[in-house]
Amino acid sequence: MCGIAGLFHLGTIKPVDPQRVERMCDVLAHRGPDGSGVWTAPGVGLGHRRLSIIDIEGSPQPMQSADERAMIVFNGEIYNFRAVRKELEERGAQFQTEGDTEVILAAWQQWGENCVKHLDGMFAFAIYDRANRTLFLARDRLGVKPLFFTELSDGSLAFASELKGLLAHPLLRRDVDPRAIEDYMTWGYVPDHRSILYGVHKLPAGHTLLLKHDSPLPKPQQYWDVSFERRHKAKPRDLEAELLHHLQQAVESRMVADVPLGAFLSGGVDSSTVVAFMAEASRGKVKTCSIGFDVESVDESSYAEQVAQLFNTDHASRTVSSDQFDAIETIAGMFDEPFADASALPTWRVCQLARESVTVALSGDGADEAFAGYRRQVFHAHEERIRSYLPDGLRHRVMKPLGDAFPKLDWAPRPLRAKTTLQSLAGNGPEAYARALSVTPPEIRMQVFSEDQIGLMRGYRAEHPFMDLMANAPVRSGLDAAQYADLKFWLPGDILTKVDRTSMAVSLEAREPLLDHRLVEFAAGLPEGLRVKGGQGKYMLKKAMERYLPKDILYRPKQGFVTPIAEWLRGPLAGKARGIAKSAMLARTGWFDNEKLAQLAEAHIAGKSDHSRLLWQLIMLDRSLARLGIV
Repeated sequence: MCGIAGLFHLGTIKPVDPQRVERMCDVLAHRGPDGSGVWTAPGVGLGHRRLSIIDIEGSPQPMQSADERAMIVFNGEIYNFRAVRKELEERGAQFQTEGDTEVILAAWQQWGENCVKHLDGMFAFAIYDRANRTLFLARDRLGVKPLFFTELSDGSLAFASELKGLLAHPLLRRDVDPRAIEDYMTWGYVPDHRSILYGVHKLPAGHTLLLKHDSPLPKPQQYWDVSFERRHKAKPRDLEAELLHHLQQAVESRMVADVPLGAFLSGGVDSSTVVAFMAEASRGKVKTCSIGFDVESVDESSYAEQVAQLFNTDHASRTVSSDQFDAIETIAGMFDEPFADASALPTWRVCQLARESVTVALSGDGADEAFAGYRRQVFHAHEERIRSYLPDGLRHRVMKPLGDAFPKLDWAPRPLRAKTTLQSLAGNGPEAYARALSVTPPEIRMQVFSEDQIGLMRGYRAEHPFMDLMANAPVRSGLDAAQYADLKFWLPGDILTKVDRTSMAVSLEAREPLLDHRLVEFAAGLPEGLRVKGGQGKYMLKKAMERYLPKDILYRPKQGFVTPIAEWLRGPLAGKARGIAKSAMLARTGWFDNEKLAQLAEAHIAGKSDHSRLLWQLIMLDRSLARLGIV
């Protein structure tokens, strides 16, 4: 796992200052503390920071191909590199190292842009081809590894693993995109189709970008997508066996490393599944680690201990409490862009704990998206069935007024929140699911935004790109569309961003076996009744894992990695909640109605409403803007 950065002149070819590329890489040192390198040629410069995982001594970067035609910088791991290497050797390729980086170079020379279709892994890489005078950028299928890029005023394109790599370049403009503020306040993060800064882009997951000298910046090209349009025809028992085979292969392929390896263990279905297959494949004890909370209602550490004992792992655990709030400054620095998923704090803490004994850790991320494990997906499938029986006009005329009039019961379980249900049923499927996934609904955003900010957005609503994604998805049902949107929008923007930044901050490589693209493709073909059954999400995954895990682990209510922010902001952090309305940083932006923010903070502290996620968004925005120095 590494950090990469570089420059490429799209217009007139000019010399590239190697020190400029080096500075872009130096701010990524946390991603690669084991080595660094810079290479330049007319019109191009590539930089690399290395975290050694495979072929520790033999694969320094930037790496040149044997025939000196191509040069690569690479962030990630190719899990099938030995199989690809064997195929390339049969075609005449020769190798000087034992790692996966040289395999990518040889794959490029053999297959060109199609090389990515032969690679199974998590990656973001850049290859400069001397013969063709091109720069090829690529990002893995699900978006595990990030890649930012932007055009600069001198006619060059700059790219880096994190936004801070671009921020190190003096020509980068630091103008905030007001639409990104709308996106952030809606989702709690800035999704991959946007950046906090004008002109900065993120290469979408499953896309490549081929750049040429003396040519304008082209559009990224998609090389992979997941389709829900086909259903498996096999019997459930056969599908269950196939699922177990995919799980075993996915986990075992990600256990290849020349450094100590372990796993995150929350005690939930997903991480427990990964640990079960690791224990089966490992000769020694699997190293596991978990994080608990000082609020009992969200603490899962006892379940993690139970699974650790079941598989006799070498287990370590710690507790996160509200007195660790000062870490918010560090968290803001990790993400560059504002990021309000409060589970980033415990995720960082568990990464710190893991790094004390391992360099690679396997996680359980991705199963909820692929197998329909989120409660919102289950509710959405149920609501879609109701919508199919009610005419659109009736739903809008009757459900919307009822939803608007019904009191907001934040404290109640979702089935009892009639306001939420009625509002969801009043809209179409994509609109309702966007509301279910959003952190702050549009009516609240319009209350807290200033008139100036509303004007700057020019009618833009953050839900529109999300709804378009669902409406045009390769799916057969509402549940399919919800899962597709989660895989393409929520997963790379929130979950994978969180895991990448928090793990890389401590120089830990995190691997996600449940996001093996073949496993994701298999899951997308499961009949709905094998994904959701009797109100139970991840039905087939849980059924298949009954031979490995006890039922009180498999079928207990889903908690997720939830930080008790609501309780903290009413208790020990109430002063922080009140203080956000008086933030000088937010006041300078002119984006918000400070009086309204103060009212919402007091309502939350008094227990009248739950505005914890909104308040946390504002706190993180305040800290991120201070770190970026752009206001």
